Amino acid sequence: MLLFVLLLILGIFAGIVAGFFGVGGGLLFTPILFFVFTGTGVESPASWAIASSLFCTFIASISSSIQQNRQKNTFWKDGIIIGLFGALGVNAGKRIVTSDFFTEDVFVSLFVILLVFVSVLFYRKSRTKVTLQLKAGDMGWLKMFTAGGFGGFVASLAGVGGGIVLVPVMNLWYRLPIARAVSTSSLAIVIISFSGWTQYAFLAESGAGASPYTSGFVDFGTSLPLVAGAFIGGLFGVKINEKVKSESVQMGFSILVLLIALSLIWSQI
Repeated sequence: MLLFVLLLILGIFAGIVAGFFGVGGGLLFTPILFFVFTGTGVESPASWAIASSLFCTFIASISSSIQQNRQKNTFWKDGIIIGLFGALGVNAGKRIVTSDFFTEDVFVSLFVILLVFVSVLFYRKSRTKVTLQLKAGDMGWLKMFTAGGFGGFVASLAGVGGGIVLVPVMNLWYRLPIARAVSTSSLAIVIISFSGWTQYAFLAESGAGASPYTSGFVDFGTSLPLVAGAFIGGLFGVKINEKVKSESVQMGFSILVLLIALSLIWSQI
């Protein structure tokens, strides 16, 4: 019961942060779950954190995609194709995560690198105003394969939805409007995260999780209160965001992500 309440509170915090900074919850779900599984003595906490975070991200991404569809801003073809290519990337990443090579130190190192990348990205966005020559139209199969495959690979290694890769790739490299990049990414993440958690859920002999409600490496009993709290917190985060300048929000998130990276490093010392 105590763990349930703690996860609900952490979920509310994660939701407030995600809603306030306008990011997916995966960057927060994964470290929270990693600390929970490590603290409760679960074997292979990194694998459990990744798999369970993908389940949380899947639930959260459905809400985001529904909202995009209500705004008539859904690019079905691009989102589905990129998501399917992302599923291939997930499978490749899963093979690394479930190998003997993927230790806790490797997981923390990879996740810290991802966090530093995100921190630098948001810091640059807060300090500069870049005008892109945007274009519309089809991305093409090669571009969708590249974006989806890389996004899915990162998602499987870090337990995130892949949006932190997909949006910059489509907006900065492919020069697509940010609204289209976000919408396409939201739909793709539903498929990528679903593919991710189901692949991890059907793995056998994964040991015991932090709760008795598990399948493979997915701990539903731990994930559900976390994502439920995130839904609640997200509503408050969005409202707070509306009252703050975007540059301050981006700078704040850059600092927060660095703090998460430092806490992960500290946990391994």
